[in-house]
Amino acid sequence: MTKTKTTILHNPRCSKSRETLALLEANGADITVVEYLKQPPSETEINNILSLLGVSAREMMRTKEDEYKAQNLADPALTEAQLISAMVATPKLIERPIVLANNQAAIGRPPENVLSIL
Repeated sequence: MTKTKTTILHNPRCSKSRETLALLEANGADITVVEYLKQPPSETEINNILSLLGVSAREMMRTKEDEYKAQNLADPALTEAQLISAMVATPKLIERPIVLANNQAAIGRPPENVLSIL
């Protein structure tokens, strides 16, 4: 059996992110850990993740973060491109963890969500 090549957008300070990483390890995934606060994804990468998740940019954002309110990102007039640019500029706004495997993506909230794509 080959291990599933898996990428996790990870924040080691987040308990859900740590739980999801442990779950991936327990399931024998071949994991690439990307600490997205240190290595933020590009606009292209975010667009790809959004496409794989099948969600809007706002659905991939941490709407309770102070930066979300400070940047007035709840404004319904903002475009997808503007929200994506905000995530590139402020990666803390990106929901975590996000796991990519088998040309699919899942948000690890709860961590078990990611098992469906392995």
